[in-house]
Amino acid sequence: MPSRSGQVFENRNPADREDLIGYFQESSVADAEAAIAAARRAYLQWRLVPAPKRAEILFKAAALIVERKEQFAHDMTREMGKVLEETRGDVQEAIDMTFFMAGEGRRQYGQTVPSELRDKFAMSLRQPLGVCSMITPWNFPMAIPSWKIMPALVCGNTVVFKPATLTPLSAFNFIKVLEDAGLPKGVVNLVTGGPDVGTLMSTHDEVKVVSFTGSTQVGRLVSQNAAPWFKKCHLEMGGKNIIMIMDDARLDLAVEGCLWGGFGTTGQRCTAASRIAVHEKVYDRFVEQFTRRAGALRVGNGLDRETQMGPVVSESQLNTVMKYVEIGKQEGATLLTGGHRLESGSCAKGFFHEPTVFGDVDPGMRIAQEEIFGPVVSVMRCRSLEEAIDIGNGVAYGLSASIYTADINNAFTAMRDVYTGIFYVNAPTIGAEVHLPFGGTKATGNGHREAGTAALDVFSEWKSIYVDFSGKLQRAQIDT
Repeated sequence: MPSRSGQVFENRNPADREDLIGYFQESSVADAEAAIAAARRAYLQWRLVPAPKRAEILFKAAALIVERKEQFAHDMTREMGKVLEETRGDVQEAIDMTFFMAGEGRRQYGQTVPSELRDKFAMSLRQPLGVCSMITPWNFPMAIPSWKIMPALVCGNTVVFKPATLTPLSAFNFIKVLEDAGLPKGVVNLVTGGPDVGTLMSTHDEVKVVSFTGSTQVGRLVSQNAAPWFKKCHLEMGGKNIIMIMDDARLDLAVEGCLWGGFGTTGQRCTAASRIAVHEKVYDRFVEQFTRRAGALRVGNGLDRETQMGPVVSESQLNTVMKYVEIGKQEGATLLTGGHRLESGSCAKGFFHEPTVFGDVDPGMRIAQEEIFGPVVSVMRCRSLEEAIDIGNGVAYGLSASIYTADINNAFTAMRDVYTGIFYVNAPTIGAEVHLPFGGTKATGNGHREAGTAALDVFSEWKSIYVDFSGKLQRAQIDT
């Protein structure tokens, strides 16, 4: 339904600010109240739908996304900028997650265990929680909502979904699919809007779960909002991820991985490889190859097949990138390539920035410690695996890390000692698969995980059940 405020906002292409995608309603606090009420009403019936039947709707939704994949990818590139190859991957991840979670409709396994007492049966099962608030970012506008909404639905919860205001069309496409697949009215409710709407969604007494993906700063506020009401709070936040390159690594493979890790999605990923620690024996060779390849990346509109890196998502994000480039220079790092806004030719109408590489970076510099969320990569020297691991662990975040090495002992040592939620060997820090848990440590998250069966633990609670058919009082731990 239309926003009660009557307010709308523009959605424009970050690659071409003259391209108006459309006007979208700006939901008010009253709209969010109505959405939560609708979700609460729908929960009373949705929780009683057998999980395999809930899953059938998800299967239909996944099939519809398959049919509409190319259009959804095109829409996504227009509204947030990343190249078509990547937006197709974003939509595909939503497909994969929806099919995976549909399968969990028949696999929400509990436990049956022998009781310590005679004539007594013991088991556990999952139960839904109620209304779930989902607050998602703009960089993966279909994949990330699917990580949250699909496990919530298959567990029997209802949803109020607030996407980023920069990507409302992808959110609308996603919800339309669920509607077309036969999801009952009120089970998923879409609201847009700013901080006031998000605050209500994290404090309302009918909301039982708050799932947020975004910056650590905002995530802290979400956690503070949810804490007084003891809501289950799931946070996925920032990252400052590292690729460690040892002296025995295949440099050609490492360069390819660092290009994709550092400049995929224009560096606007929580899993982006914004730090590289290179063994001093191969540092110069790596830097020469990596800098040359980064400087040759074709930057432009993501709808152009020749484009390898699209725009930054907004003017404010572009200003942040340019600010950190100046910080890097002031800190004494060596600007190896890039460092400038692109404002001519095909880049004249958008928010474009050159792929940027700093060398001779000290691990303590701000550009090596703080999340920039743009196409800026810091390269550091290390003298050993142990030093590389110390550099990797020496930030506030703990999402993803990677090592390039031919030594299996080094690989396993790094797997054990790097404190992150995700780790790669001979691959970059991005590219998670939906059937394994996704999430991080330290300031990246608060311990919960998305994707895989671990996601079910966010959106369900365990209930232990005991059935005593002895016909008499039996007291556990007392009667023997």
